[in-house]
Amino acid sequence: MNYACGSWTEGSGSGQALYNAVNGDLVAVADSSGIDFGRMLEYGRNVGGPALRKMSFQERGRMLKALALYLTERKASYYPVSFMTGATKTDSWIDIDGGIGTLFAYSSLRRKLPNQSFCLDGETAPLSKENSFIGQHILVPKRGVAVHINAFNFPVWGMLEKISVNLLAGVPAVVKPATVSSFLAEAVVRDIIGSGILPEGALQLICGSAQGLFDHLMNQDVVTFTGSASTGKMLKSHPRILEESVPFNMEADSLNCSVLGTDARPGTADFDIFIKEVHREMTAKCGQKCTAIRRIIIPEEYVQDVQIALSARLAKTAIGNPAHPDVRMGALAGKTQLKEVREKIAQLSQYTPIVFGDKQDLNLIDADQEKGAFMNPVLMFNPRPFEFTQSHDVEAFGPVSTLIPYRNMDEAIELSRMGKGSLVSSIITSDPNIATEYVMGAATYHGRILILNESCAKESTGHGSPMPLLVHGGPGRAGGGEEMGGLRGIRHYMQRTALQGSPTMITAITGSYQAGSATRELEIHPFRKHFEELQVGDEWVTAKHTVTEADITNFANLSGDHFYAHMDATSLEGTIFTGRVAHGYYILSKAAGMFVDAKKGPVLLNYGIDECRFVKPVYPGMTIGVRLIVKEKIDQEKRSEEDVAKGIVKWVVDVRDETGESVAIASILTMVKKLQG
Repeated sequence: MNYACGSWTEGSGSGQALYNAVNGDLVAVADSSGIDFGRMLEYGRNVGGPALRKMSFQERGRMLKALALYLTERKASYYPVSFMTGATKTDSWIDIDGGIGTLFAYSSLRRKLPNQSFCLDGETAPLSKENSFIGQHILVPKRGVAVHINAFNFPVWGMLEKISVNLLAGVPAVVKPATVSSFLAEAVVRDIIGSGILPEGALQLICGSAQGLFDHLMNQDVVTFTGSASTGKMLKSHPRILEESVPFNMEADSLNCSVLGTDARPGTADFDIFIKEVHREMTAKCGQKCTAIRRIIIPEEYVQDVQIALSARLAKTAIGNPAHPDVRMGALAGKTQLKEVREKIAQLSQYTPIVFGDKQDLNLIDADQEKGAFMNPVLMFNPRPFEFTQSHDVEAFGPVSTLIPYRNMDEAIELSRMGKGSLVSSIITSDPNIATEYVMGAATYHGRILILNESCAKESTGHGSPMPLLVHGGPGRAGGGEEMGGLRGIRHYMQRTALQGSPTMITAITGSYQAGSATRELEIHPFRKHFEELQVGDEWVTAKHTVTEADITNFANLSGDHFYAHMDATSLEGTIFTGRVAHGYYILSKAAGMFVDAKKGPVLLNYGIDECRFVKPVYPGMTIGVRLIVKEKIDQEKRSEEDVAKGIVKWVVDVRDETGESVAIASILTMVKKLQG
């Protein structure tokens, strides 16, 4: 069924039959005929969008966390459904738990964002001599819908990794999972909607054809696509995408490669790690991963060793019903997918002979070869990779990979680039020189590079695992797009706008103090005020202190910092200093002593320093004072009922000398108790 405009809706026609990839049984019928896609998009823009934009980043982050916890409680029910897609328990864990984990990861990013619906982007740009006119970029949520066209191989992770980003950014989504495995995505969406955690209109679902959906796109919408390069190019060229300048993020299947360094010779731990990693990438999800290793690039002198070791490991792979505990590789997504993979194998094998897995008869566990979409892993060998270029052009989207020899690192790099752009490459080596040469030569052609060896293999997430805090995408054939990437990801769903105006006006609009903005000098020390009582621009001016040589000497003895510039006036020739200079950290420490109110009050603790600059030398006899200004406020939720209600306050610490010039500028953070909560 489809979830459109606030209700579950069946299509009006016969739809597409969906079959169990393991036994061929009918699972469901996907039918979106009769659904008004234009109305769905308008519903998202007019209902879901305003509701999300009213929420701050903190509230949206907590929403994602609540959703992740809710799905965690129900995830066991998704595994039996996942098995019907051909995925094993481990495959399903990557898809289901990995997707929920991405929700958790993005919910945590709220701590790096303000308690507002928008955020600043980058530093302030000074635009005038007297600082009366400045510039500042901001990011605001787009007023459209995120349309996600997802692939069949990860119906849960593919959906959750995308919506976690757009929801944190404040933009609603319409999700179109690949039809063949849409029944699993539907099961998860049913729970999401049933939870009531998301505001109405924040998420809608299309199961079945989305023909005509793009006709209703507008310039505030964002489209993401995961799938084949050919389909992606077709969608990207849709007239509406071009006419409305709709952002289109494409993540396409690519001919990813893994390189074995010459130092990782047979018999070493790194060689064994390489064999294990390639085997895992060939068999996980039955090779149906956009990040799977398709090209195995190895030193020519190790070809036979790699072939023997990898073939032996592949031969032990238990294939069959993914629900069986002994099975390590399940089925392809369906008979259609199986047919396509075999056609690609036939095309490739004209030039690259099969060296393992060519037999058609399968030794299956608890499964029938005639009913399910099963196949053996297939390993090929390309003896002349610069001549037989099909290995770099044709992808069999299944448990299929090709051994490719190289003679030197220049060749390995060139072979990696012949894939014309990939999502990920890996190199297995413990030699920093080999790793550096490969990364510098190959990085422009790969969205991610894993450097793997014995020192990190135990905790490595592996060649094929995109991580929420790193970008997922790649150049060229891989689509040229980016997904996730931590805070980078939210920018795809937000409009960057440059503001120009006076510091006071920019401060008022952004809620973040800008240097030179008007302030409100307080009569009561700000450390006596609770979180809610403080306002951006509140200022406290301290008493003054004249720095002495005794101060410098005492601080040197206390800190152990006897750097010559502080202690030896005879060693200053050729330096910028004209006499003994006060330690920068003394100035900052003295400033803290001057602006802190010592009595117990709402300030709970010093949370840290974001940035600090010592901009002018301070010599004995100079007098310093401090301007303490509220720069920004960040709300914090309580971790438990017993937790203290509090928030983080950022302060500008501007230390000035008797001439009024700044000698040190820092941004410090304090944890401040709330009045209520």
